[in-house]
Amino acid sequence: MVDVADKLAYFQAITGLEDPDLCTEILQAHGWDLELAISSFTSSNPTSSSTANSDSEPRQPLLRTESASGSGSDSGVVAAPPPGLAWKLVTLPISVISGSLGLISGAVGLGLWAAGGVLSYSLGMIGLGSGRGGESSARLVSVSAAASEAMDFVAAFEREYGTRRPNFVGEGFMDALQRSRNAFKLLFVYLHSPDHPDSPVFCERTLCSEAVAAFVNENFISWGGSIRASEGFKMSNSLKASRFPFCAVVMPATNQRIALLQQVEGPKSPEELLTMLQRVLEESAPVLVAARLDAEERRNNMRLREEQDAAYRAALEADQARERQRREEQERLEREAAEAERKRKEEEEARERAAREAAEKEAARARMREEKALSLGEEPEKGPTVTQVLVRFPTGERKERRFHSTATIQSLYDYVDSLGCLEAEDYNLVSNFPRVAYGPEKRSLTLKEAGLHPQASLFVELN
Repeated sequence: MVDVADKLAYFQAITGLEDPDLCTEILQAHGWDLELAISSFTSSNPTSSSTANSDSEPRQPLLRTESASGSGSDSGVVAAPPPGLAWKLVTLPISVISGSLGLISGAVGLGLWAAGGVLSYSLGMIGLGSGRGGESSARLVSVSAAASEAMDFVAAFEREYGTRRPNFVGEGFMDALQRSRNAFKLLFVYLHSPDHPDSPVFCERTLCSEAVAAFVNENFISWGGSIRASEGFKMSNSLKASRFPFCAVVMPATNQRIALLQQVEGPKSPEELLTMLQRVLEESAPVLVAARLDAEERRNNMRLREEQDAAYRAALEADQARERQRREEQERLEREAAEAERKRKEEEEARERAAREAAEKEAARARMREEKALSLGEEPEKGPTVTQVLVRFPTGERKERRFHSTATIQSLYDYVDSLGCLEAEDYNLVSNFPRVAYGPEKRSLTLKEAGLHPQASLFVELN
């Protein structure tokens, strides 16, 4: 969300507040830090904390709710009543003070983190850093808090229930919603309540059944979260989850809002869940098809305009060339010498410019190779935590190096770039047996997580 209106709309969608003036005041009090404002609101709102893990007081759904004991009939649209004006005025100073303290503590923490990083880097440069062979004691991964929670949930879910499951994306809810918009698919949401007695059976027998997992993976983008985590708790409030296990099907609406198409509350059999998902998919198919056709039409119109503009520019250039040729023909005798001199100078400048650009580009590539070679550090000695990697190039050339098993796939790309054996910049590292392409989505995996430890043979595939 890049502007004030988007932040205001998202804050209203998450908190359920309908007063735009009050929402604007709360966001301004927190310096328009959306995550801080939402955290402050949910921590100070007495209604949100009492509903985190409760099954005793059901809340009304937005569109349709399928309960465990019901017959699957649709319920009407019921909106939660907004908080009273007196409560808003009472909690606003508390939110302002809480937000200010959060900003101060965040700034102090950031300063300490930066100072610690500079000190650690300086000690490493002079050989006093901790770890064998100068190896860093911790790997820094720059991800948002929401994405970190999502990745933790996926890892915990896979440890508990295995790999046959919906392919939950390891990113925040809004990023997953945008991914579903770009893919013209609906978003399947699962909110996990670890303490609920029905959760293990539902996950094992329904959510991870072969039929449900295959259907969801083929037709939906999936996102999951635990209600113990911050974003999972916020989404349980936003989607008004009253019973667990809880699933929902949503799609992006206008102004960063969420359209809730289907709620599934309570334990369900695989057949029941599949029936609900198939129905909502069939009902939403016209909308998705229309969105896809609209996007294709926009692309076609844009391409047509570009072609028309190109044709107009070509015709204009041809007319200008003819006019220029006519004038030059009239003045040929007077301007012949000057024109020849001008062309000579232009050609000379073009050659100099091309040579200068080529030199600058080569210097930049050399600097890049040097920086990536330095970032790799010293090659580790053989050991149980060291991975032997062989890289084959399209020319038949082979290069081999050792890496720590905790190094990422990105370090292999840095190693290939540092060698200077490739002119192309767009390529993938691929293993043969089994064939796996380690593209951008896998570059954050460690060699051990990617199954490349203790040794791997990869080849460079040009795109």
